[in-house]
Amino acid sequence: MAKRSFGKLVFLQLLQDGVRLQVSARKQEMDADTFAFVKKHVDLGDFVRAEGIVWRTQKGELTLDARSVQMLSKALRPLPEKWHGLADIEARFRQRHLDLLVNEDARRAALVRSRTVTAMRAFLDARDFIEVETPVLQPLYGGAAARPFETHHNTYDQDLYLRISDELYLKRLIVAGFDRVYEIGHNFRNEGVSRKHNPEFTMMECYQAYADYADMMDLSEEMVAEVAERVHGATRISYQGRTIDLTPPWPRVRMRDAIAERCKGVDILAAPDLEALDDALRSAGLPATEAPTWAVAVDDLFSEYVEPTLVQPTFVTQYPVDLSPLAKRSAEDPRVVERFEIFVAGFELGNAFSELNDPIDQRGRFVEMQQARDEGDVEAHPLDEDFLQALEQGMPPTGGLGVGLDRLVMLLADAPNLREVLLFPHMRPRAVSEAQDAAAIGSDEG
Repeated sequence: MAKRSFGKLVFLQLLQDGVRLQVSARKQEMDADTFAFVKKHVDLGDFVRAEGIVWRTQKGELTLDARSVQMLSKALRPLPEKWHGLADIEARFRQRHLDLLVNEDARRAALVRSRTVTAMRAFLDARDFIEVETPVLQPLYGGAAARPFETHHNTYDQDLYLRISDELYLKRLIVAGFDRVYEIGHNFRNEGVSRKHNPEFTMMECYQAYADYADMMDLSEEMVAEVAERVHGATRISYQGRTIDLTPPWPRVRMRDAIAERCKGVDILAAPDLEALDDALRSAGLPATEAPTWAVAVDDLFSEYVEPTLVQPTFVTQYPVDLSPLAKRSAEDPRVVERFEIFVAGFELGNAFSELNDPIDQRGRFVEMQQARDEGDVEAHPLDEDFLQALEQGMPPTGGLGVGLDRLVMLLADAPNLREVLLFPHMRPRAVSEAQDAAAIGSDEG
């Protein structure tokens, strides 16, 4: 990683598995050919083996006094001399192997990711959840409102989709009698890119029979706190200059109340259609929405006025039915569902429901969404007859939780954007300018 030559003395800095060691090669302590080889032919980036006596310098630096040096692999491309701290975003992510090799922050984020996954598995396994795998290639996508990636199976002559969610298959396993299941896997959504979004991302989804969304709140705050404890040794962490306290319990606030607080008293449930909501916003001195539907307008209001203010971990609960087609209605107010999302550091970290297990209600919502698809809503959920038949077989009361693993790692690694915690983030073709890539990485707009 470094080389300094002082006539009859050469210092090398070797790196192995993240650990650095200084090596000294002295002309009087090795044969002439070996010293000449080290001085003339060992370059930055080479893989070498050094053998000798270990000692410490006057400054206390551990040093290997080499007696022999062997070339293991010759680097044909040198390391960038001033790579560390390089602000070339495009080069860092396109040559990720170099970034991870010499950038300590990149390596640390990769290790945080690995430890986070290990800790999350340990937490769920200890509570009798079983890890499963569900199809990535699906004949019909579902479980979220998103555009899928499409592909084609040549042998079957069948169009297929990369999954946008694990949800509907994991619920089939609940129907099948597996009471606690989880999957940590990749999902794919053909949509915008921002510092919080990537077309390929990792989710942990778990489902627990005989539980509801209140149980999943307890589970999720305990899980995030335990993962932070295992990764950092503490539940108080620093994220982008702010102290975040992940210690349970976390505050719980209804979506209706959160929007009213930030939007000058506007009550979304008292304005149940788009026209009424726009009138209420104008009366409060706020601009009317440009959303095509009431549900999209509510989501936009929350994203603009509320989400950025949620720095400490917070459960936002009781979402309108129109925003939650797979969640159970609240027994207290049928206009909302038993759902929460986790917000921390100004972004969403997780999503959970009391899962809708009424097949008649679920079919009715699927029909409504299919009508929206027929009218041009490309993100509306398709009608999944196979899933409805499974639901008609009978599904016990179930709580479901999804946590964005990339975002959790982003939080625990103190990374400003998602790409910093992906080993190999997707990049545009090289013909696209660096400025466009940098703008996408730093932007919140998808």
